[in-house]
Amino acid sequence: MGAEEAVRRGVELAAQGAGLIAVGGESTRPGAVPVAEAEELRRVLPVIEGLAGQVRVPISIDTMKEKVAREAVRAGASVVNDIAANRKERRMWRLVAETGAGYVCVHMQGTPQTMQANPSYQDVVGEVRAFFVERLKELKDCGVGAEQIIFDPGIGFGKTVEHNLLLLGGLGSFLGLGRPVLVGVSRKSFLGKVTGAGAGERLPAGLACACLAVETGVQFIRAHDVVETVRAVRMAEAILLAKRQ
Repeated sequence: MGAEEAVRRGVELAAQGAGLIAVGGESTRPGAVPVAEAEELRRVLPVIEGLAGQVRVPISIDTMKEKVAREAVRAGASVVNDIAANRKERRMWRLVAETGAGYVCVHMQGTPQTMQANPSYQDVVGEVRAFFVERLKELKDCGVGAEQIIFDPGIGFGKTVEHNLLLLGGLGSFLGLGRPVLVGVSRKSFLGKVTGAGAGERLPAGLACACLAVETGVQFIRAHDVVETVRAVRMAEAILLAKRQ
């Protein structure tokens, strides 16, 4: 997808009800080949600049590279979505502190190239929660305010089907940390493994996960199919509101 087409798609998604538009220039699928920094910048900056002048919703840059995040924020992004929050060095976190950008702290075991080789946990919910507790402290030590942080348990990022199901069933454990939680299951392969649905038939299963997450208290749902997801979430929210009255 070229930059102009990507901008048009982003504008369309915002009109459909998306509350945030994610822009990324490097695939994070299992086994994906890394993209050079210069190429990633070439891919994302024109899209962010184009969207910044046309949409009123926040723009997220999905990247593992500090320089890409820095240039994206300069171009108009206000959120950094970081699947490499398991890194040891702190340059990305210092950038987030410096710019005041939102930070989506994603749990991933390994890297996109290795994460699905043999995911292993003794207690996946407990271990992901402990990771968030540790990262919350490290981020604060780097000057990142708690109000900037969103937790994403990283469904499909170094997890088996069973791990993904356990995480979805244990979302309340992460909400107890006092920060918003983001869940992204849209079109992921585990949906097909559970239901038998083909690659283009996973929407109903993804909507079921989204509604369950909303019922648990999750505040952000990452989705490809915005119209359907917004309608499903609004319905779930209406039922929950009626239940509380």
